[in-house]
Amino acid sequence: MLFEVKDLQGQNVPPVSFVLKGGEVLTVQGESGVGKSQMLRALADLSPHEGEVRLEGDEQQAMPATEWRRRVVLVPAESGWWADTVAEHFAERPPEEWWGRLRLKPALWDAPVERLSSGERQRLAVLRALVLEPRVLLLDEPTANLDRSNARAMADLLLDYVDEHGAAAVWVSHNPDEIAAHDGQRLEMTREGGVLHGSV
Repeated sequence: MLFEVKDLQGQNVPPVSFVLKGGEVLTVQGESGVGKSQMLRALADLSPHEGEVRLEGDEQQAMPATEWRRRVVLVPAESGWWADTVAEHFAERPPEEWWGRLRLKPALWDAPVERLSSGERQRLAVLRALVLEPRVLLLDEPTANLDRSNARAMADLLLDYVDEHGAAAVWVSHNPDEIAAHDGQRLEMTREGGVLHGSV
């Protein structure tokens, strides 16, 4: 198995367990405040938690945190930007195909971050994650601030990445259409814990 989670829990995170193979997407649903975002942070080893999390058999706590976060990459709902220009936030320049698929102008590579729209920041945050070639993507409503066509373009790129790289994704979404497009498992989170469902 690629990604194994057993009895994960922490502050504001009810107990959850699931297993993902390469090429699989786990869609996560639940009302606001049940711990979806906090679960993603725990999976990325960014907040204290209990339970077992394994990537290709390697235990999370046995791996340096920086290495884990290069292989299990979180794309938060509000991405962080700490330098002046877009390029300074990337390990390398994304392929031109990705710029085109997300309808981003290549000139944004040298643009000041302060001039980016919220939609541009969201799409660029996804590209920033993908260039790391993660084995697992942790996606916190990545299409939330996008119009329908841009949201579909992003979803298609992310799903293609998962398929082509044999990666996996844990995808928090409130969009029923987006969820219906995923052929995979669904985790319904409540304050008591997570209920895992089969293919949607």
